[in-house]
Amino acid sequence: MWEQQLIETKRGIFEVFTKGEGNPVCVTHLYSEFNENGNRFAEMFVPYYKVHLVNLRGCGKSTDDVSVFNYGMHDSVEDLEAIRLALGFDIWGFAGHSTGGMLALNYAILHPESVEFLVAGGLCASAEYMHHPASIYCKENPNNKRILEILAMLRDPSSTVEQRRAGSKEWALMSLYKEQNYDNMISRPNSGKTVSKRLDYFSYKELPNFDLRPQLPTVKTRAYIYGGLYDAQCPYEFAVEAADLLANATLTTFAESNHHPVIEEEKKFSEFVRNLSQLQSIR
Repeated sequence: MWEQQLIETKRGIFEVFTKGEGNPVCVTHLYSEFNENGNRFAEMFVPYYKVHLVNLRGCGKSTDDVSVFNYGMHDSVEDLEAIRLALGFDIWGFAGHSTGGMLALNYAILHPESVEFLVAGGLCASAEYMHHPASIYCKENPNNKRILEILAMLRDPSSTVEQRRAGSKEWALMSLYKEQNYDNMISRPNSGKTVSKRLDYFSYKELPNFDLRPQLPTVKTRAYIYGGLYDAQCPYEFAVEAADLLANATLTTFAESNHHPVIEEEKKFSEFVRNLSQLQSIR
């Protein structure tokens, strides 16, 4: 189990779950809530680092005060900076998947002095994926109508637990290369439920103008970018684009994965993290 901490910062109190030993790595997602079960993605880093799995503003027992700050990426990065300072770290690594990966790029842009390295995948550096027919979030994709129905159901407080579970499973199956990988996905304790108010803020307030591409060439932080070749949320070509734009990046391709290489190619993903940890240790 992961150890819970409530971290008091100048921007409020934040819930952080910690596991492992070694140099610090922060892991989070833009609109997910974690608990003591940890997270499959974050768990990959535990053999090599002390991992700090963060509940951002409005998630879990973290502050939900939005009178001054909001749920956007800029304030989320500043919240993470406040957590880093409160924990007493001069620098740490940051790892994020999907919108967590987008947040990783933003973090390296805003505070390169604080991020030793970043690991980011299943991501896009702009809102262009919303217009790519291979993405389920594009209106031209055959699954788009259904995913919009599922997201609306998840936002609806009157939805039953059974409806939420069924909808979440359907969403997950759209994001897996092989349907049988779903059994692996649910085989172990995990956390990371969607926090609708944060998802809505991203979708309606931030995403329409989201574009980090002009700033990425200025980022010198060591970046380990990865992508699933069949990613149906953020198509693979956007991982390629991010890696190409970054000045100091490598790209790892998971050729038998959709949006979740950590599940679909677990052994290869574990090797990916081990290799990058070895590279970091000799720098």
